[in-house]
Amino acid sequence: MTRFGKYIDRGLKNLSREAVDAALQRAGMDKSAIEAAIVGNAVAGLMFGQECIRGQVVLRDMGIGGIPIINTENACASSSTAFHLAWLYVASGMYDVALALGVEKLYHEDKRRSFQAIGAAVDVEIMQRIMAQMAATSKKEGEEGGAGESRSMFMDLYAMAARDHMHRYGTTKEQFGRVAVKNHYHGSLNPHAQYRERYTLEEILASPLVAEPLTRLMCSPIGDGAAAAILCSEEKARQFTSKPIFVRASFVDSGKDHRPDEPGATERIAAKAYEMAGVTPEDLDLVELHDASAPAEIILYEELGLCAKGEGGPLIDSGYTELTGKVPVNTSGGLLSKGHPIGATGVAQICELFDQLRGEAGDHQVQGAKVALAENGGGMLRAEVAAISLHILST
Repeated sequence: MTRFGKYIDRGLKNLSREAVDAALQRAGMDKSAIEAAIVGNAVAGLMFGQECIRGQVVLRDMGIGGIPIINTENACASSSTAFHLAWLYVASGMYDVALALGVEKLYHEDKRRSFQAIGAAVDVEIMQRIMAQMAATSKKEGEEGGAGESRSMFMDLYAMAARDHMHRYGTTKEQFGRVAVKNHYHGSLNPHAQYRERYTLEEILASPLVAEPLTRLMCSPIGDGAAAAILCSEEKARQFTSKPIFVRASFVDSGKDHRPDEPGATERIAAKAYEMAGVTPEDLDLVELHDASAPAEIILYEELGLCAKGEGGPLIDSGYTELTGKVPVNTSGGLLSKGHPIGATGVAQICELFDQLRGEAGDHQVQGAKVALAENGGGMLRAEVAAISLHILST
């Protein structure tokens, strides 16, 4: 993967080439070995007008063509979906080698374009009404203004979910802040992270208020970047490495209308993935999850079964999810620190798990890691994630 960051002068082709070339070099493989490619991107059309054939455009520029190239657009889960389809190609026996690529550019001279593009990952008709109501009734003194203009309106949605969690379970703003402290510390150890600064809890809480209880340092930044993964059949992989990493489970699903007492999308897909992989949450050695905001991580602890409902706050207090804890979460720095070029995020999570399971993560290595999970959500529909992906990898 590239280091995520602000690359005004680099385009999708340039970022893609860096990620794909690095993946091929690390695999010891020539591009001619790739039999199919799946490219995840979410907003190139809205940002720069590149629609319809994004994958073909970026791959042809580096001499990859004459193979099936599939484009996946699934909000923040775009390249998680690409990885899933590449896995299906190989698992089915149709191809022996498939490339999954995620790439995104979110920085633009007009920042409103960035946030408006991100804001398209909802039911736009309904959201326009909700945002109008929120602007009229819930703006608090000291909050940053401009949801959808100067910031992602998803932060307002995450803030609503955080307040609900606080009301239901007594979760505190300090506990949300500790997630940000942890992930910024992890990111400081990761050379691919967009931001590598460390912060105290006091500094996290004192950063500018975005939407109560979220401060700016509890929110993921926008960014540019690319990440690539090569999937092979086991027989083919053995030709290139003596340390293969296996995909034990891979699912893509969606939210649906359900009763409050029924499992949500993340709980449903997690149960399927654990069953397919033959593991339980207790077997996990590390997790990369979609911490687009600090409260989202605490909520996902519960939905992934790392703890019971309502116990996400005490879990972060206990150190369970820190780098030296029982199940480190977001060792890469997560979206909060590593960055969130939305179409690249899913495969970037896979890159982190791969490094960890191979024992090649450097300063942020989890010792003895053998089983790892990546969860990535995309968009929101009727107060639930719209697209959801989950992968379990192991040595």
